[in-house]
Amino acid sequence: MAIAFLDAPGPLAFAHRGGAAHAPENSWRAFEHAVGLGYRYLETDLQATADGVLVAFHDKTLARVTGVDGRVSRLRYADLSGALIGGTEPIPVLEDLLTAWPGVRFNLDVKDVPAIAPLPEVLRRTNAWDRVCVVSFSASRLRATRRALGRPVCMAASPLGTAAVRFGGPRGRRDSRGPGQQWPFTDWLSRTGVRCVQVPASMATPPFIGRAHALGLQVHAWTVNDPPTMERLLDLRVDGIMTDETVALREVLTARNQWHPGMDPGRP
Repeated sequence: MAIAFLDAPGPLAFAHRGGAAHAPENSWRAFEHAVGLGYRYLETDLQATADGVLVAFHDKTLARVTGVDGRVSRLRYADLSGALIGGTEPIPVLEDLLTAWPGVRFNLDVKDVPAIAPLPEVLRRTNAWDRVCVVSFSASRLRATRRALGRPVCMAASPLGTAAVRFGGPRGRRDSRGPGQQWPFTDWLSRTGVRCVQVPASMATPPFIGRAHALGLQVHAWTVNDPPTMERLLDLRVDGIMTDETVALREVLTARNQWHPGMDPGRP
């Protein structure tokens, strides 16, 4: 089934953490640089503050990228004002990012349980349901997010779902419609909203890509920062590449006549 998030001409180019090779990761400056290059897909991470504000931030704690101690989920948003990414950049609020570029799509990695509850309301206020794809490295976190959203959005497979694609589908599930019948994997994908698998570049092999495509799933490879690997993956017909090196990926895609910039980042 077609889904709006994935309906752009491919291959899809994702600016990983906004394009961390050119500005501090997950910073306004990184996102603005990628949008200025013509990227219409931004990848970012979600954490929630103690007062329920969703921020674009990878780690559970502030120290690695801000030099400030503290766990994001235990601090109020106002307490983050002194925590600057790379010592210079404020931590972006997801709702502000979605509002700033209504024509840009966001790949959202739910990094911690507190980020689940605020997400549906943010998507409702920004009417961004069709502009996001939700992913998590935790299958339980992804299931909880799906329940909280309460309506279909694009989702990437969890590690368990990715393993099922890799090894030919889940084992032992039985279909309640009749005794002894295996649950069709395609039915499971449809029910869960899973429309893509996002995997490290090393996993994007011809057999894996073939199995995913046979199931109607796109394959997005991460995090690919060198042009030779970009070229190899594109030759294998991956559907998307996530990169920190946003300039390099744009150059590779342009040379292949496969660069499809967002014509107007202010419009869907």
